[in-house]
Amino acid sequence: MEYTATEYWDEALWSRAEEIYRESFPEHGRKNRAIVRRMFERRICALHVLEESGEAAAMALTAFDDHSNTLIVDYLAVRRSRRGRGVGREMLRRIREWAIGEKPECLGMVIEVEADPSEENEARIRFWERIGFRLTDYVKSYIWVPETYRAMTLGFDEDKPLTNDGRELFKAIVRYHEKAYRSGSKPVR
Repeated sequence: MEYTATEYWDEALWSRAEEIYRESFPEHGRKNRAIVRRMFERRICALHVLEESGEAAAMALTAFDDHSNTLIVDYLAVRRSRRGRGVGREMLRRIREWAIGEKPECLGMVIEVEADPSEENEARIRFWERIGFRLTDYVKSYIWVPETYRAMTLGFDEDKPLTNDGRELFKAIVRYHEKAYRSGSKPVR
């Protein structure tokens, strides 16, 4: 599998990743192309793509939070036809290697998952737990969406632990969302 990560807008790479992005996230749950492009112009995110046989198999958008030294996984998706084959696990392994190489001060990764009990949400949480992420207790309510969220973390080094305080982790996530949507438009999350 070929892995590519970039912190610069790459139209061709985004077009390949966007197929998976659109397939995996409903319109109300994803950022539109203009917002994503603006995030690259502001240098606040990175695009990760894992390709197999010349086709994008997985994509992710991440952002590094300098205050908490945490890599926020904003979106991660695997092409529907490639799910259940270890592609998501491989993508996260590559992202972790990239983060350690590009951001040596990075303590680990955080992702937000929907907290409402449902079969789909519980399956997502189990996926993240199988990869090593830990669910935090704090439940975050945003004013602009009805769903509640919890943070999940994966620390990189036991000697330099990443906090498991959900409130603190959501401060990093909210800082990122505020930067991503800054321009007068309201966030969809």
